[in-house]
Order: sequence, then C-alpha cells, then structure tokens
Amino acid sequence: MSAEPVDPSPAQTCTPTLPGFTCGLDATLRVISGKWKPLILYFLAQGGPTRYGELRRAIRDVSDKMLIQQLKELQADDLVRRNDYREVPPRVDYSLTPLGQSLAQALVGLCTWGTENMAEVQKVYARREALAASRAEGTAGV
Repeated sequence: MSAEPVDPSPAQTCTPTLPGFTCGLDATLRVISGKWKPLILYFLAQGGPTRYGELRRAIRDVSDKMLIQQLKELQADDLVRRNDYREVPPRVDYSLTPLGQSLAQALVGLCTWGTENMAEVQKVYARREALAASRAEGTAGV
C-alpha cells in the first residue's frame, strides 16, 4: 500500500528567513513552548482582559509559580500585555497584544481538532496508562 504523493503547500516548502529556525512551525513552537502557554492564550482570547484569579481558575491544574512564570514569558515575547492599575488593593489584568491575538487565532484549528477527536484521544491515553500499569506489575515481581 503506497501513499499518494502530496502536493507541498507553501507551509511545507517554506524556507527559513531568519537564522535559528528550521521553519515557521519551529518559530511558533518555540513561542508557545510550555504546557500552559497555549491554554493561557486560549483563555485570554475568550473575552478580553482577564484577572489573574480568573486565569488560575480556568487553567485548573497549573501552579501559581508556573502560571506567573508562563505569563512573564508571554509578556517578554510581546504576546500578552499586563495592565497594573496601581490601586489598593492591587488590581492587575492580562490581555492579548495584536501579535498574541494572531497567534491565538492560529491555535483555533488545534482546539477544533482536539474537540473533534477528544473521545479517541481519551482512548489512546487509557491504553497508554493500561500498558504502563501492566509493565509496572511485570517488573514488580522481579
């Protein structure tokens, strides 16, 4: 069974224009590297400026330390804007910059794929966990 050749799209044939990147996908993955950055971008894209506590509740399993670190990195990469109102009690919110908005829009396809394939992905992870458990049982008796 041979696969039909696929006509390369512009994205597949892109040549890096800046040193240090293999292609555009490489640049994108470097910017969103980290478990929480795509989720931060997703939730900020949902409704404008967001307070820290709202983000923390939306991204359920993230620690405070990691959320703060990832927000600082996204700020440094000019994807997220931090607005400090200089009030007492302190009030700070986060929003996407135009660059962050364009990246969040690019992530929509990934979100759609995940939604459409969530049941299959759950099955894959269940099989993976069952295999890991059976391997652990097999080595426990050694």
